[in-house]
Amino acid sequence: MMDIYSEGSRSLEHLGEDCLFFPYVTEFRSLAEVFNMTKERSERSWYIGWSNCDAETSHILRQHYQRPYFLPETAESTHADWIFMGTPGHGAHMHIDHVINPSWQGQVKGFKRWHLQPPPECLYECQSFHVDVHPGDIIVLDTNKWYHKTQILPGENSITIGSEYD
Repeated sequence: MMDIYSEGSRSLEHLGEDCLFFPYVTEFRSLAEVFNMTKERSERSWYIGWSNCDAETSHILRQHYQRPYFLPETAESTHADWIFMGTPGHGAHMHIDHVINPSWQGQVKGFKRWHLQPPPECLYECQSFHVDVHPGDIIVLDTNKWYHKTQILPGENSITIGSEYD
């Protein structure tokens, strides 16, 4: 993945308000640090996520995937790709997002469990549940409303890519 980011990419140092980097419970402060971690560090637990804000990299990434076939052609409203990577046993804590639109995420590698809790207005009508995603699976979710956390399941490292849609 690091081969598609050119030196000086805004995504590597999360420069600008559209360049978000989520270190979760790691010591990493930037995507550049993740891509430059030592072999020994890569074998310890970690989980990170980022919004790709580099137009050149977006063009390369979009050559390897497309909008999910079940969303209307006009559905995608952003050029930003969201990417999450990490080792088994780790993931994101329970939260809701603060993004503009609902999103879809495609599991590229590894297996991930999504734990979902209903929004407050649905609390007495809806139940919490979990969904396991496998490579090739896509989850579509309004992450602004549904509380969610993820956990990478045993096996290989996980890579997930996604985007917002309207």
